[in-house]
Amino acid sequence: MRLNLHTDYALRILMYLATKSDQAPVDEIAGAYGISRNHLMKVARSLVELQLIEARRGRSGGFALAVAPEAINVGFVVRKLESLESFVECFDRGSNSCPVAGACGLQGALNGALAAFLDKLDEYMLSDLLPDRNRFLRQLKAFDQAPNSPKTSPIAA
Repeated sequence: MRLNLHTDYALRILMYLATKSDQAPVDEIAGAYGISRNHLMKVARSLVELQLIEARRGRSGGFALAVAPEAINVGFVVRKLESLESFVECFDRGSNSCPVAGACGLQGALNGALAAFLDKLDEYMLSDLLPDRNRFLRQLKAFDQAPNSPKTSPIAA
């Protein structure tokens, strides 16, 4: 299973904001991960709608966590941002065209695996994803300064 980029970036944004005591400008977050500002804004909008982050407008604006990292459940974030009902075709009754749906055990097996995956994520809060805040920030800084990072790569320019 692979999370979509929207969910991946959402978790990255939340982790980044959890390292900040105040707010972080959009360009700072986008630069830290080497992702486009426009894509980051789309993802951030989803997090604002979920009331996990706040958007602050203006010259010194940016994003900040709306709730404490200890109160943000990773499983909740994934459930809200992933299209889990279409994990496989037979999960969606409306578009299922599998000729053996209901006669095989694949749907049950995958449903159980997905439930176990989400149950495991439910055990984690955002704060658990940052056991060493300083190391996390050092790694991001090293990535930002690396010769082949998206920010410093001639291809990204």
